[in-house]
Amino acid sequence: MRPRLHAVLAEPRVSPAPSRTWRDWAVVAVLGPAIVLEGISRPDLPWRVGCVVVTLALLPTLLWRRRAPLAMVVIAFGCTTVAPFVLPGDPCQLFTASFLVVLVHALFRWGSGRDAVIGSFFVVAKVTTAGLVGSVDGGELVAGFAVMFAAAALGVATRFRAAARLRELDQVKLLERERLARDLHDTVAHHVSAMAIRAQAGIAASAGQPGAAVEALRTIEAEASRALAEMRAMVRVLRRDEPADLGPHPQVADIGRLAGQFRTGPTVDVELYGDLGDLPPTVGSALYRLAQESVTNARRHARHATRIEVSVAADDTTVRLRVSDDGETGTARPAGSPGFGLVGMMERADLLGGTCEAGPNPGRGWTVTAVLPRAGVGR
Repeated sequence: MRPRLHAVLAEPRVSPAPSRTWRDWAVVAVLGPAIVLEGISRPDLPWRVGCVVVTLALLPTLLWRRRAPLAMVVIAFGCTTVAPFVLPGDPCQLFTASFLVVLVHALFRWGSGRDAVIGSFFVVAKVTTAGLVGSVDGGELVAGFAVMFAAAALGVATRFRAAARLRELDQVKLLERERLARDLHDTVAHHVSAMAIRAQAGIAASAGQPGAAVEALRTIEAEASRALAEMRAMVRVLRRDEPADLGPHPQVADIGRLAGQFRTGPTVDVELYGDLGDLPPTVGSALYRLAQESVTNARRHARHATRIEVSVAADDTTVRLRVSDDGETGTARPAGSPGFGLVGMMERADLLGGTCEAGPNPGRGWTVTAVLPRAGVGR
C-alpha cells in the first residue's frame, strides 16, 4: 500500500499546461448571465443574492484551472464548504454551479499526485458538508460523490491516454533517429573504408622507399580501422542485433523509380529540377525516404485520388521536396494531430536542419512539403 501511495504522491504535474484559449472566455461569458438568470428565476433559494454573488465570484477559477488546479479547487470547494455556515443558503444549490465539476477534472488531469490527494480532501469535505447541513438528501449525496468520482476518473483516463500517445510519439522519433544513424553510419563507413584501402595501397607502393610518408600512411590506416571498428560497435547497438544493410542507400535519382513502382492505384509523376548531382548522401537518402513515405501515405489515405505529383527542386542553399495528390480531404486524413508516419518525417527533416509540413490543399488533395539545407548540416 505504501509503495502505491508513494508512487501517487511522486506523480509530477503535467507540463507544460495548455494556455488559456478563447473557449475558456466563451464558457465564462455564457455561464455568467446564466447564473444571474437562474438566481432571478428561482424564488426557492434561501438567499438568492448571496448565492449568485458567491457563484459569480468563483466563476473565474475556470480560467486558471490548468495552470493552478489545486489552488482553484481549494478556493472553490473551500468557499462552498464554508458558505452554508455563513450564508443562509448554499451556493451549490444553483444548477449553474455544476461547473465546479470541471475543476475536479482539471485537478486530476493537470495536477500532481500530491495536488490530487490534497484537493480530494476539499472535494469530499464539500460533498459531506452539503449532506450534513441538509442541502441534499441521501440519494443526492450518493449522486454527488458519484459525479465527483466520475470527473476524477475521466481526468485520470485523459491524462494517461495523452501520456501514452506522447510515449508512442517519442518511440517513433527514436526509431527515426535510429534509421538516420544507420544511414549516417553506412555513408561514413564507406568513406572510412576507402581511407583504409588507399592507405594500404600507399604502403604497398612505397614499400621500397621507407620514410615519413610510410609512417603517415600507417597512421592513417590505423586510425581509419579503429574508427570503423568503433562505429560498427556503436551501430550494432542501434540496430538492435539486426544485420547490416550492405546495399547502397537510395538517393535523389532513385525517386524517379517511384513513378513506375506501382501498377494499380493513382499514377505517380516525378519531376527533378536543378543541380542534384552533388548532394550529400544523407540529404539524398532523406529526400528519398520522405518522398517514399509521402507517396505511400497518399496511396493509403487519399480517397478517389488519380494522380500523385512528386517534385524535387534544388537551388544554391536548399532542396525542396513537394508531394501532392488530388484525393478527397475527409475524415480519414485529419489535419489536427499528425500520424506517426508524419512525425517520423518531421523528425528526420529536423535532424538535418530542415522542415517538413503536411496539410490539405485549398480545394482537393493533400500536400507534403520538406525543405532541407543543401549542405545537410543538422543541429
